[in-house]
Amino acid sequence: MRDRADFERYVEQRSARLLQAAYLLCRDWGTAEDLLQTALAKAWLAWRRVGDDPDPYVYRILTNTHASWWRRRWRGEVPTGTLPDTAGEDRTGEVGTREAVRQALAALPDRQRAVVVLRYFADLPDPRIAEILGCSAATVRSQASRALAKLRVDPAAIAATTSGEPS
Repeated sequence: MRDRADFERYVEQRSARLLQAAYLLCRDWGTAEDLLQTALAKAWLAWRRVGDDPDPYVYRILTNTHASWWRRRWRGEVPTGTLPDTAGEDRTGEVGTREAVRQALAALPDRQRAVVVLRYFADLPDPRIAEILGCSAATVRSQASRALAKLRVDPAAIAATTSGEPS
């Protein structure tokens, strides 16, 4: 009879291989991780009934779950009789902006980058950031100030924004 320890060992040993199989099924890492988690949850429910070799059972769950997701998912395409007069909004400039912001953030030291990401992208208050980083709120404020000063003189960051300051 299989128990929780057997399941945990199986997951530790086989999850990387199962994730690769899930990725090959759906060709998207995020969806593959969701697919694997769903398959492992279903396998856990039936773990006591699984024989000595659980691989075929788990792979079957993985492929069946993927097939049911694929059948159920709407593709988002709606056929029309006439084409629209105008194309959608041109958003190609946003790609360059995102890349410039990534490069500017990559140029910052680790702690300053962490403060900027937690403060401006995760929208966390200074005390929470201090708790996460293991420092004082004053250190968070000084690191943010230094990071913004560096970003203000960084040509990539200035080109990425219209006002010259990261928002």
